[in-house]
Formats: sequence, structure tokens, C-alpha cells
Amino acid sequence: MIGAEIGLVTNDVLTPPPDALLVVSFGGPEGPADVRPFLEKVTRGRNVPPGRLDEVERQYALFGGVSPLGDECRRLCGALEALLLREGPRLPVYLGQRHSAPHLEDTLRRMARDGVRHALAFVTSAYSSYPGCRQYLDDIEQARTAIGPDAPVVEKLRPFWNHPGFIEPVADALATAVRASHSPGARTRILFSAHSLPLAMARVCDYELQLRAAAALVHQRIPDAPPWELVFQSRSGPAQEPWLEPDIAERMAGLAGEGVEHVLAAPLGFVLDHMEVVFDLDVRAAARAREAGIGFARTATPARDPRFVAMVRELVRERFDPELPLQALGALGARPTPCTPGCCPPR
Repeated sequence: MIGAEIGLVTNDVLTPPPDALLVVSFGGPEGPADVRPFLEKVTRGRNVPPGRLDEVERQYALFGGVSPLGDECRRLCGALEALLLREGPRLPVYLGQRHSAPHLEDTLRRMARDGVRHALAFVTSAYSSYPGCRQYLDDIEQARTAIGPDAPVVEKLRPFWNHPGFIEPVADALATAVRASHSPGARTRILFSAHSLPLAMARVCDYELQLRAAAALVHQRIPDAPPWELVFQSRSGPAQEPWLEPDIAERMAGLAGEGVEHVLAAPLGFVLDHMEVVFDLDVRAAARAREAGIGFARTATPARDPRFVAMVRELVRERFDPELPLQALGALGARPTPCTPGCCPPR
């Protein structure tokens, strides 16, 4: 407990009680042969030119054609299953992914065969947006429809962007990086980075609002913290469509002109390492920083921290106990569960 800063909100209990936990993630290739089919599935219907797919395929080749996301998700599932077995509620943990094996539909079929009737879904995205929340809900329902009446009911756990189990691991990792920085605070800049969205999509959800609030919650927990900015990365749309800016890599030249000597990149929009972290930050942004003569360090994503794993258990427990207060730091409080119909539309 963090005291009065945590909003205490009551919760509605689910009936019948859930009998499984489903971890839902984006997915990623796990070998060179998987890369092109994965990219084609992700971009289907978006008119992405083949040259762009070739470019991203070369990026994956730098990492042997393997996204770190699969291993990270399996590690999280193992840690959750062990914690739930030890401290309850005792639920089996399944992994389902949108764009790679194990696919959501295949996992839900397996759950149905195992007798699961009412599952909770933890989505590895902390914020409210169409790609980070509503699209997962739509994909879950599409998979359930394909299975038919035997498909388990799936209830998504609430967004957790301001839960102490998310904020505190991010803050501690960043505080360690601040202490290790050799530049005076005024010459160091913290860049909180998140996936960019088209402006038309960002304007109809609370994504940017939640990111800025989360950044402030993290920053205020760091003694003598340098100034911070919110930046974006991994834009994938056509050049004529406006997206959230500034791009983290393109910001480096401007920071150098402002006298910044060292950048601490905190991937606030991500809970696990995957290609958009290890390439867009560790490779692309780091290279731009070197070109600008700026030191660069990137902090860890939080999902390996025991407090993050414990947070997921708390989100599960909320759905069993209507008297359990919902932990949410700051003034914005907890997002209601389940999501309201029509929230976070694509445009």
C-alpha cells in the first residue's frame, strides 16, 4: 500500500467464479522462417508496400529472426502459475497470441477441451487504446465465435498503467539508471517512450493522457531526477497521416543542440521486451544518440519484477472479491471493469 495516493474503488464480482487465467499478447516470430508470414499477417489489409516488409525483415535478421516476446511471455506465465499455485487463487495459466503461435483461437480451443468455462484475460498492454485494449477484445470475441458455444467466456482484466505494481518497478529501474549516469542532472534527459498512434486514433482514447500521468508518477519517485519528456516510437503508417510525436530517434539532434549530454530511455509504453524495444530503442535510437554525441542508456521493462507478477495476481483477485479495493496511483483512478461498450474506437 502506498497510502492515500491509492484510489480505493469497489469492484463487481464475476459469477460464476473464473476457472483459468489467459495471458494475451501480440506475438512474434521465433525463427527466420516465421518472420515473413508474421509480418504479412500483422499488416494484412493495411496496404503496406513489400519494400517496408523487406526492411523490417532485415531488422529481425539482426536478432536471428527471433522476437524476445515469446520467451518473455512464457517466463511471465510460469511465474504467474507458480504464484497462483502458492498463494491462490489456484488457476491454470494459458498463453494466447494474436499473430503467432500459440494463437488465440487454438488456445481457447485447448481451454474448452480442458473444461475451462470462464477465464480472465491479462493483456500485456497497460493502457487504454484501440491497439492496446479494444483490438484485443475484438480478437478474443472473433476467436470465441469461431469456436462456437463451447468457447469459454473471457473477461479482460482492467488497464494497469497506474497500478503500483507497474509504476514502482519502472521507477526503481530508472532510479538505478539515474544514479549510474555520469552527467549532471541538468545535462541528462529522461525520455519516456511509447508506441506512437495515429492522431485520429489517439484523440478518441485516453492513451496519451494515461502515459503522461504514468510518466509523472514514475518521475516523482526518483530523488533528484533529471527533466523528462514523453516521446514516441515504432510509427508504421503512411507519411501523410499524422501520428503522435516526437519520435525518440529524431529527437536526438534537438537534444544535443539543447546541451543534453546523456539520455535515459525508459520504455514506459511496454511491459516486456520485444522487437520494438530491442530494435527501435537499443539499435535505432542508440545509433542516433551516438551520431548526435549523446550518451544513451535504456532501462528494463518491468514484467520480470516480482512486484509486476504480484500485480497480475491482485488484478485477478479483484474479480473474485467485490470488497477488495482497486489499487490505482494518482488522481485518474482505476478504469472500470469491464470496459464500457464502444470505448477506444479505431478512429
